[in-house]
Amino acid sequence: MKARYYYGYNIVAAGFTIQALCIGAMFAYGVFFKELQAEFGWSRTTIAGASSLAFIIMGAVGILAGRLNDRIGPRVLIVASAGFLGLGYMLMSRMQSPWQLYLMYGGLAGIGFSTHDVITLSTVARWFVKRRGVMSGIVKVGTGFGQLLGPMIATLLLSIFGWRNSNLIIGTVILASLVAAAQVMRRDPRGMGLLPDDDGDMADGQAAAVEEPGFSMKEAARMKQFWIICIAQFVVLCCLLTVVVHIVPYARDFGLAPAYAAGVLSAIGGVSILGRIVMGAANDRIGGRRALIICLIVLFCSFVWLQLATNVWMLFLFAVVYGFAHGGFFTVVSPMVAELFGTGSHGLLFGVILFSGTLGGAVGPLMAGWTFDVTGSYRMVFLVLSVLTLIGFVLMILLRPIAAREAGR
Repeated sequence: MKARYYYGYNIVAAGFTIQALCIGAMFAYGVFFKELQAEFGWSRTTIAGASSLAFIIMGAVGILAGRLNDRIGPRVLIVASAGFLGLGYMLMSRMQSPWQLYLMYGGLAGIGFSTHDVITLSTVARWFVKRRGVMSGIVKVGTGFGQLLGPMIATLLLSIFGWRNSNLIIGTVILASLVAAAQVMRRDPRGMGLLPDDDGDMADGQAAAVEEPGFSMKEAARMKQFWIICIAQFVVLCCLLTVVVHIVPYARDFGLAPAYAAGVLSAIGGVSILGRIVMGAANDRIGGRRALIICLIVLFCSFVWLQLATNVWMLFLFAVVYGFAHGGFFTVVSPMVAELFGTGSHGLLFGVILFSGTLGGAVGPLMAGWTFDVTGSYRMVFLVLSVLTLIGFVLMILLRPIAAREAGR
């Protein structure tokens, strides 16, 4: 008999909240660029380097988090990451030197960021099958809200309290809110005697007999599809995280006041909500590969437009086009991994793929900061991002379904 209310919706709501809080904190970092430069005289390479370190640590720890989620579930992992993220931001309010920035944001916050994607999306992939794309999209809408509200709230706090107290407030709120959201999380429906997709309760003894389908890490590592996705994740996140870190300082160089510059980042977050919903639904209808190809086409068009932008409205139009692709890409990867490789080791597989992406996310902002410091312009950066998007497009064209003989084993 069908349950009157499916607990999986609680998982989606908690995942939404976790995504919003973590990504809001991540996007707030770019708002403090100019303040750190003004107070300490640090270069953009130095400041972006801390972000790059955070991305690397986020990805590396995400592999472990994904593996642990496959075994013990999400609740303890989210609480632990909340402690690292909250503490990192709170301690940033006291920093005086670059090594402290790298330790507190690059190290502690990087560990804190590690669970927001791999844990929430891997858990949702177990609770839903037929509506996996839509539910993943709803969870990732939380990211859009974080991107939309995070820079705006950080800018407001900055104008009232200064950057030090703003970091202290952000860290305190993040810690308390993530711990509360973690209490809702459960690994999978079978642990509660339920079936995925609100298909009712399990029959007596059925839970013990059901084995989660899917390839192991060892099996997936032998397949070219797995490595194609890893490389595509690397090149695309190199593009996306470069924009996240550098679009606010670029907008301020463009002549925008701090609030309007943060508004460009918020516009990206706001429009990404639409991209997450639309492409999540598209994933369920046309599959992850085709959905990703659409996102890459839109992403390429946005970078071409950015190189032509000469005034403020063109910059905000970039934010609209880019934001749709940004949101779509982050939504469809997890369902595609489950579609190709199953859910038995989804946390570990998705964690490795995310790590590939965070390596790109580390290289991109650092490359952009160094290029700006040398040339005084982002022009070459945007050209490189356009080329990388084309490489991602070619990789998705080459991706093919796993052969029946492999799937059947």
